[in-house]
Amino acid sequence: MHLGSDGDHALRWVPTAGDGTGVVAEGMIRTMSSELGDFLRSRRAALTPASTGIRTYGTARRVPGLRREEVAQLAGVSVNYYTRIEQGESHQMSDSVLDSLAGALRLDEAERLHLVRLARPAAVPRRPAGPEKVRDSVLALADSATDQAVIVVGRRTDLLGANRLGFALLGLHPSERPNMARQMFLSPTMRDLVVEWEREAHNTVAYLRNASSDAHDDPLLAELVGDLSIRSAEFARIWATHPVAECLHSLREWDHPLVGRLTLNEESLRLPDDPGQRIIFNGAAPGSPSAERLRLLSSLVTAPDEP
Repeated sequence: MHLGSDGDHALRWVPTAGDGTGVVAEGMIRTMSSELGDFLRSRRAALTPASTGIRTYGTARRVPGLRREEVAQLAGVSVNYYTRIEQGESHQMSDSVLDSLAGALRLDEAERLHLVRLARPAAVPRRPAGPEKVRDSVLALADSATDQAVIVVGRRTDLLGANRLGFALLGLHPSERPNMARQMFLSPTMRDLVVEWEREAHNTVAYLRNASSDAHDDPLLAELVGDLSIRSAEFARIWATHPVAECLHSLREWDHPLVGRLTLNEESLRLPDDPGQRIIFNGAAPGSPSAERLRLLSSLVTAPDEP
């Protein structure tokens, strides 16, 4: 089976040839041009004439956001040309046109990069499709940060490793290697653990949207998106809005069952030799109650090689 798309861009199951065990997502069965059109429509729907300086002269509007002709006006291109882009009929956009569209739609840096990847999928390097492996030196770096909870995740949000505090923060045994996106949407424990669950869920989808344009031919990533779209209505709802973000740093609130409320600074560093992999450090401000609770958590957990 594979995932199709209804008019409102919700994902649905449709039959396909084969053994039926594979799952592919919207971005894998539809052309990248269609993905580009969906992304552009989602962004112009999020804007208002007032926010972009477009005069409406009090006329009634039948659609939310900007009309195609208004985006074309802001970007300095013809309405016919912009319409062809949204409909997937234009495949040769210059740098200047991409810059103009990004400016007209008020895209941030992550969204601009996403736009370029969708417009020029052939320029995106192919990634290995199999399971990811993490280097021993990266795990040693995580273990050396004894006062921080450190985790290592792959481009599909698989947990590749962590230090003792990292596993403890997530409530996981050191032998467990779950997919963190599945944990976020399908595990009731995560809803209790993450204080601002809706925001963090949105960030997770935004990261996967970004990853999907960077590895649009990755069947395992497509399977993950398809599975979550079927099993979580909340994931499908957020996915349909086309959020895009790198999510490299944040202030995250945790409600841990062993030590209570933790306010932790999260810093995510890309591993340049392993595209898509990140090592994420979660630390508390020195002298804060959260720092004390993090130390308490460390004292409560037992290292894997200890009795």
